[in-house]
Amino acid sequence: MIEISVREAIPQDFQEVMRLSLAAASENAISEPDVDLLQDEVKPRLVRDGGVIGVIGGAPGEQLEGLIILKLGSMWYNLEPIIHEQVIYVAPEFRSAKGGRARKLAEWAKVTSEKLGIPLAIGVLSNTRTEAKVRLFERVFGPPAGVYFLHNAKTGLSEAKEG
Repeated sequence: MIEISVREAIPQDFQEVMRLSLAAASENAISEPDVDLLQDEVKPRLVRDGGVIGVIGGAPGEQLEGLIILKLGSMWYNLEPIIHEQVIYVAPEFRSAKGGRARKLAEWAKVTSEKLGIPLAIGVLSNTRTEAKVRLFERVFGPPAGVYFLHNAKTGLSEAKEG
């Protein structure tokens, strides 16, 4: 059996991280991504500046199967540190493969939070397979602490262009 593991992304993973980030935006975003802004978010995380990126895949620079981007920040009401999950994404061709890649990425975020002693805010903002994603997160993190509502928009740019 193939052992699926998450490793910390490094600068040599930039092109693949961007490829997966743009694919995630096409599938889940509510508006077109700004590539320059996305690069400005990704590049620092590849050197542990203000966050970190976890990836599943080959050696640095090779094809990646999935990623999670975590950003260090705070809540709107105080300066206590918190880790914000920005995206968790598994490429479509690896979603049905054995190994539970999405779960591995979620567990990696949980362990990162515990090692740092900083709370993790992670959620599901999607109109596609939402219930399955919520069940996965409940298995990893326990009961949810809230829910998102999206008015006057829908996730999934690729679907929105078709419809």
